[in-house]
Amino acid sequence: MKSTTIPEGVKKQVDEIVRRFNETQMKSRGCYYEPRYQGKYLYLDRKESAGTSPICRLKYTGKMNDWEFAIYKYSSDRYEADEWFFPGMGCVDGTIEGAMKAGLEAYPVSRETGSGNICGAAFKMLKRMFGIL
Repeated sequence: MKSTTIPEGVKKQVDEIVRRFNETQMKSRGCYYEPRYQGKYLYLDRKESAGTSPICRLKYTGKMNDWEFAIYKYSSDRYEADEWFFPGMGCVDGTIEGAMKAGLEAYPVSRETGSGNICGAAFKMLKRMFGIL
């Protein structure tokens, strides 16, 4: 079943999956994932003390365990579905949990401060300058 939008029932399931992941995996890190929806896409942003940062985008395929993954690349300021060489790529398994785990490896959170290593403004600038993920 191909859909142009994510059904409301699926959004409720996604919200619950993200809530549980935040409770079990993110609480001690001082940040959390925040889902947002646009058409057939689920965007997983991470909210931290420094602000909200894009992490990845998932495309709804009609199945809860078969989302199409795209990592956010700061070097190009866009989501890249064809980018498969990044820390955490092994976690990508079509699930929302796998996408959030991949995001944690691709963009780690500093345990000392609770702020993102990659998500801070200085790191964003360096990544853009040198054209890396």
